[in-house]
Amino acid sequence: MDGGGELGITKKEAEAEYHCHDFEWEDLRADVEANPSFSYHLSPFPTITASPQPPSSEAWRSFHRCHASGKFFKERRYLLKEFPELLNSKGCAKVLEVGCGNGSTVVPILRCSPSISVYACDCSEDTLEKANEIVCNTQGVDAKDRFHPFLLDVSKENFPGWLFCKCCQSSDGKVVDLSPDSSHLYVRGKNSISLKEDQCCVGGIDFITMIFMLSAIPFNTISATLERCMSVLKPGGLVLFRDYGVYDMTMLRFLPHQRVGFREYMRADGTYSYFFSLDTVRELFHAAGLLEHLHQAPQDVHAQDSFI
Repeated sequence: MDGGGELGITKKEAEAEYHCHDFEWEDLRADVEANPSFSYHLSPFPTITASPQPPSSEAWRSFHRCHASGKFFKERRYLLKEFPELLNSKGCAKVLEVGCGNGSTVVPILRCSPSISVYACDCSEDTLEKANEIVCNTQGVDAKDRFHPFLLDVSKENFPGWLFCKCCQSSDGKVVDLSPDSSHLYVRGKNSISLKEDQCCVGGIDFITMIFMLSAIPFNTISATLERCMSVLKPGGLVLFRDYGVYDMTMLRFLPHQRVGFREYMRADGTYSYFFSLDTVRELFHAAGLLEHLHQAPQDVHAQDSFI
């Protein structure tokens, strides 16, 4: 995606980029499981002692530096069709985009409503700089006082208190110990948070978006990551989730030596990919205290549901 956003893109062309139910998932599963060349993807992962792996945050920093220019990412125009809850939000909704990358999810959210504000975190300072540049320069998007990027690796660190302080959590019936690291009590650059004198925090988040984010961290860190995210979500808030599913072509292209766990793979650059089943998604999100809210039949290659 470049700074021009959707300028020059016709409605028909935009619709063509929206692929959701273009095949039957059960047919795909049957084809994959019947193909001997894919059998290593389905076998149990052996318990062996492996050499230490590089931290995922460091690998993704390197990844984004390598793809800092060009059109590697495009604006996610399908987002509002997958999650119409964003369009139907009332009042001044606050969205937290976890693992914002270069802002390809932030742009359509800001575009959909002038009353929505987006708080976006990423583990890479370079990536945040790029996201800020793209979002602020995209035509048709007013990001002033509405886009707030901040540096944080959610797979390892708690969210800052200015998102949802302990006092406000208690008053909303949430009992969560954030214990934030003081080094993260800020938002970068000209998008810095400006709290009123009597305001202790922004009051919690209405929507959390996780778009191809959870699959990018080691599977054994996902549960703790979800707990951190839930600590800043308002009661009744929504988590909007979309990610890789089992039997995705991306999964099938990985070679046997790239397996680092069951349905978990590592690329040559050190970045991770985990591939979810719907049962795994439900187990993880339910364990974090969320209730499932389906708005479509779950028969897509991507494990995607919104959770309340």
